[in-house]
Amino acid sequence: MKIPIARPIVGEEEVTAVADVMRSGMLAQGSVVTEFESRFADYCSVSHAVGVNSGTAALHAALLAAGVGPGDSVIVPAFTFFATASSVSMCGATPLFADVDPETFNIDPESVENLIRPDTRAVIGVHLFGQPFDVAAVRALCDDRDLVLIEDAAQAHGAEYRGKRAGGLADLACFSFYPTKNMTTSEGGMVTTDDDTLAERVRLLINHGQSKKYLHSAVGYNYRMTNIAAAIGLVQLDRVEGFNERRIHNARYLDRHLAGTGLVTPHVAPGVRHVYHQYVVRLPAGYPLTRDAFMSALDDKGIGTAVHYPIPVNRQPVYENEHASCPVSDDLAASVVSLPVHPSVTDEELAYICDVVRSLRAE
Repeated sequence: MKIPIARPIVGEEEVTAVADVMRSGMLAQGSVVTEFESRFADYCSVSHAVGVNSGTAALHAALLAAGVGPGDSVIVPAFTFFATASSVSMCGATPLFADVDPETFNIDPESVENLIRPDTRAVIGVHLFGQPFDVAAVRALCDDRDLVLIEDAAQAHGAEYRGKRAGGLADLACFSFYPTKNMTTSEGGMVTTDDDTLAERVRLLINHGQSKKYLHSAVGYNYRMTNIAAAIGLVQLDRVEGFNERRIHNARYLDRHLAGTGLVTPHVAPGVRHVYHQYVVRLPAGYPLTRDAFMSALDDKGIGTAVHYPIPVNRQPVYENEHASCPVSDDLAASVVSLPVHPSVTDEELAYICDVVRSLRAE
């Protein structure tokens, strides 16, 4: 038995959708992208969705559309994927690293408040591993200081905060459709917003700054989504809620059957729908195995694991001179392990994972 940590799920519908685009001859951005944008905007209950070619492109374009540039600072969590911070640097701005909540692993509003400077232009909150951050608390800080709030929803397709879906919780939101995400377009991303001006600015920036063909009113980028990617996305959008429900089922099974093993299972904050892009446990002090030994033991039994993320972004070599103090992020980076939770994991495999983990505790 081999249970991978992630497995993209694509089928004949996606193959057929791509083949239809290939036969049409319209491979680049076109009507299929427009349809996907419209349906994704409806899914997130927002006015606008703009398809791009990656989650990183979405973050970069959103920041630029919000006016972030040289001389500005943007607050981001230290415990996240690198692109959350690197997109700020790509604008010529400075990322300021906030620590995270020790239970949800999401950006800590108190840390955000302590970091705000006169040059701060925006805050990026990450819905880490599929659980929305404390949007109300961070939103209040941003409103008080006239800061732009951006959701990094790369791992949170279909997640909810107080009954409202990710993608419609801030001024702008950014999604990734990388193959291992809750839904995929192979590679791709999306920017969502209710602001007409921001949406128009994003569209300009992702298409070489063209206000009309061959008329360039800004220096933009080639960040367009293709019809091929959008065709996959349209099929996946019909399937994502089923995928999410299976992820939630798998996570609840793991919650129940890993109780008493010594592992700290994911904490779900009140009022949120966690869609478990990853199921991340923590090995507390006193656990009988080191993290490396734990992962090696599961690998020997055919169970894939991963560490998301082993190095906080503020400790990456490119940012090591920032001297941000984020002790919770440091602790999490040294103690978390991701276990398989993707929709392909069967109940039999879940039982096997839990049996193996329990056996490690008994040894």
